[in-house]
Parts: sequence; C-alpha cells; structure tokens
Amino acid sequence: MMNSASFGSMGVELTAILICQDRELASVFTRSVEQSRAFQVMADLKGYPPRQTLEIRLRQVQPDVVLLDLASNIDAACDLIQMIAQVAPSTSVIGIHNQNDSDALLRSLRLGASDFLYAPFDQNAQLEAADRLRRVKEPEQTSERELGKVIAFASSKPGSGASTLSAQTAFTLKKMTGRRVLLLDLDLMGGTIGFYLKLNHAYSMLDAIEHANRLNPAIWSSMIAHSGGIDILPAPDTPVSAEVPSDRLHAVLQYARMLYDWIVVDLPAVFYRPSLLMLTEADYMYLVSTGELPSLHLARKAINMLGQLGLTKDRYKLLVNRVNKRDGIGLADLEKIFNSPVDAMFPNDYFSLHRVVTLGQPLGSDCELGKAVEGLSKKISGSIEAEKKKSMSMLEAARPALSQT
Repeated sequence: MMNSASFGSMGVELTAILICQDRELASVFTRSVEQSRAFQVMADLKGYPPRQTLEIRLRQVQPDVVLLDLASNIDAACDLIQMIAQVAPSTSVIGIHNQNDSDALLRSLRLGASDFLYAPFDQNAQLEAADRLRRVKEPEQTSERELGKVIAFASSKPGSGASTLSAQTAFTLKKMTGRRVLLLDLDLMGGTIGFYLKLNHAYSMLDAIEHANRLNPAIWSSMIAHSGGIDILPAPDTPVSAEVPSDRLHAVLQYARMLYDWIVVDLPAVFYRPSLLMLTEADYMYLVSTGELPSLHLARKAINMLGQLGLTKDRYKLLVNRVNKRDGIGLADLEKIFNSPVDAMFPNDYFSLHRVVTLGQPLGSDCELGKAVEGLSKKISGSIEAEKKKSMSMLEAARPALSQT
C-alpha cells in the first residue's frame, strides 16, 4: 500500500480516502478519477464519520489526501476538516462539490482545505490539484534540497516599472529553467500584480504574513493563486498601511524557499520599510529607475541612502527601464549619473507591454522588451556563466590541436 511517500514522485497517484454522503456525486467523481488517475481511492466512506472512526481509518490507510463531500452538509464537512488537521496534520483535504459553489470553496479553504474540485470533475483540474499537493509536500520528503533564491525588485520612484519587470522575470525564469517559481507582491499599499495578471483571488500576501508562524502545506496551497505556470501571492485588494514585522516576513520567505527554486518579490519604492527589510533577505536585489529626471534623481538619493545604511554596492544592482534611444542617454552616461554600474537596460517597448497587460500574459521573445527580460533572467539563472564555462572548456580542448597547426 502506498502512503504519503508517493508525494515525491511526479505522476504517481495520490492515495486517498473518499468521504461522500451524496452517492451520485461519489459515483461521478469515482468514474472521473478512473480516467484521470490523479488519486487512488483506498477507502470510500458513505457518510460523515465520527471522530473515532475517522482516526482509525486515517491510521489504517495513511492517505495523502481526504476527498471530502462539501455539498451534502457543509457544517459537518467543515468540522471534519478541522478534525483531520488535528489528528493527521500531514494529510491534506480536497473538497468536492456538485457545482462551483464559492461559499463552500472559501469556507473550506479558510479552515485548511488544500483545494476544491467540482462536477463534472475536469481531468486537468484533478491533475493540477494533485500536482500542487506534491509540490507543497515535497520539502518534507526532501529535506536536503537546496533552498530557493529570492530576487527582489524595488523602484526609485513609483511607476518606474518594477512590477512589470518582476512579473515578467518570474514568467521567464519558469520558461527558461522549468523550475518552481513564486511571485510575491509585497507592496501592501499599492500592489498591482493581481490587477496586472487579472487575478480574482480571495487571499493575499497579507494572509501569508498573518499565518507566518503556522504555515503548512494545506494553508499555503489554499492561499496561492496561479498564472502562466507560476504561483502567486498578490497584494491585498484593500490597501493596508500596517507595518510588516521583520520576523514574520523572514518566516514566510524561509517557508517559500523550501517550496520554490525562485521567489520573485515585487516591492514598493525603495524608501519604504518592506523594501529596506528585503535588502537583508534577498539573494538578488534590483533597484529600478527610468531615464526620466525625477526617477534618476530619486535613484541617486536611494544609492546615497543605502550607502549611509552601510550597504555596499555589491548588495544590489541597478536596472534602467523604458530607455528611448532617441533620448541620447547611453550606458556610460547613466553609470556616471549614478556613480555605480548599471546591470541592465530595458527599452521603452510600449506596444508590446500594452498587449500583454491587456491580456494578462507573459511577454514573448519576439519583442525587444521580452529579449531584454530574457537577458536579465539568464544572468540570474546562471545560464550565461554556464555558457561561458562550456565555451572555455571547448577552447581548452581545442588548444592542443591548434598548437600543432
């Protein structure tokens, strides 16, 4: 019999207990699972069991997940969600329903359910739900896995395009590396990632901060949104001015490092506290300016401020966005203005950006801005260094033959 170790292998069915009082719903779900092979139902309970019965079955089967009927009796189902969290915290819960009931969805997720599936139980939705559970559970099975890297983007002036660059870098890292990528919007007052990607999501980065000291796979899976192959924690819909406790932010980032290979963080302007906190948390910190005089002025002020805080220039890198060749400002000019090297420049590609923002999708490599973002992502992922090492190895191998000619 398989147990929770099956989480470690992609594509392996997750073992499950089905608790479903509505037998027609159970029949529809069982037939769909036979096709999707996302879950292997090891036990089928035809009603909501009392605590003692549930504990016995959980010990016997040791399932990866409980598939729970939310349609027949939502109150009884919610009691079971809390009970399962107490007696088998490593077992996840997925709610099933005969329709896309938003009230049942939100109520179950808030109590700790990991996901929600509804009739006619689309096969892709089942497979995606199973995959999400594998991904959030994997660190428990692979404790020695290398922790993920945190990449943060802060602007010198609001509206400089840090949100665009952070989102597009997250998408590009996913496309280039195939690794797990998380996009966080830490601009709690004016974050735009959710709007930018057209997300309609009940949870936000604020919820992750509030739950920082008790994060687990079930809570995390219920909070994150998804777009373009990456996971996302957007800013709250309603602006929040409360300070972010540094210990809670650290706890959220450490938990995310266990789950993801890349954590891309969109920050408010660099002068705000969340951005300053990230200077000590991030592996890569980017300060984004534009070529406009107010932005350049504030970027210089930011560089001076960071120096006064004791942060050397190797702790962050400068990016200049919306560069227009007609302005006649080149790389050397910008580095002279900043008295600091510029890591990358991004063109003012308005039409390409307008298209992807309208559609809420990643940039392609068929536009100048997309190519520039790919260049930055290659630097981050180490692809450029790997290519250099490969070229040097080939040159070293060729030297003996060249020396004989």
